Amino acid sequence: MSSPAYRQMAVELRAAIEDGTYPAGGTLPKIIDLAQQYGVAKQTAREAVAQLEAEGLVDVTRRRGTVVRTRPVRRRLTRGRQVLRDERGYYFDASAQPWTALEPPAITWAPAPRDIAALLGLSEGEEQQDVLRRDRVMGDPTTRTPLQLATSYLPASLARGTRLAQKDTGPGGIYDLLERMGHAPLSWDEAVSARMPTPTESDRLHLPKGVPLLRITRTTTGPDGTVVEINDTRMSADIFDIGYTLTRHPSAQRP
Repeated sequence: MSSPAYRQMAVELRAAIEDGTYPAGGTLPKIIDLAQQYGVAKQTAREAVAQLEAEGLVDVTRRRGTVVRTRPVRRRLTRGRQVLRDERGYYFDASAQPWTALEPPAITWAPAPRDIAALLGLSEGEEQQDVLRRDRVMGDPTTRTPLQLATSYLPASLARGTRLAQKDTGPGGIYDLLERMGHAPLSWDEAVSARMPTPTESDRLHLPKGVPLLRITRTTTGPDGTVVEINDTRMSADIFDIGYTLTRHPSAQRP
C-alpha cells in the first residue's frame, strides 16, 4: 500500500532541507508553486508543509511564508549521578547550577497526573485526591530566558498545614525543609524520557511547533523508603540533551 501523496511529498521536501537545497533561514516555494512542482493539488501541498511544521523543520508565517527553521546547537546537561550542594541547597546538575527561579513558585492543590500519582504510590481510589503542586520557571538570571519548568508534587498527608505549602520554604528549599521535618537523609533516583509539550508548556518555554520536551522525573524518598516528593522537570529537546560519563566496570578492564 503506497503512502498518501502528501507524505511522499514531505519525504522529498525533508530531504531537500537536510541536504541544504532549502537552507536554514530560507523559504520554501509558495503552496501554489509547490503544487505545480510536484503535480499535486494545493491541499496536498498544504498537508505536506503541515507535516514538516509538525516535525519542527519549518515555521509557517504570514509575512515570509514557510521558513526553514534554524536549529540551535544543543547544550549538554551532564548528569553526574551525584547530588551536589551550594549555599542555596541541594542541586542535581552542575551545568544548570547558575539558573534561578524567574518568578515566585505557583502553589496549588490538585490531583496529580496519573503517572505522577503512580510514582507517589497512590492507589486507584486515591488518584483523585489533591496533592501539593509547586510550579517553578527556571532560567538565566541575566537574560531572564526561561529554560526549564520544574514541578514538585508532595503528598497532602505530608504537606498540608506545613511550610511546604508556602511560597518561601526557607533556606535550602523544600529538601532542607523535608529533612528538618524528620525525613533525613533523603535519597533520590531519576528517569529521563520525552513527550510533546502542552500548549501552556510551549508558551512558557517559547517552543516552536513540533519540538518535544526532555523530561527528568526525580523521585525523593525518606530513610524508610516513603516517597515524599516527585519532581517533574521539562526543557526543550531542541536546545538540550542529557549526557553522562561512562566508567569501566571491573569486567570491562583490559587484560
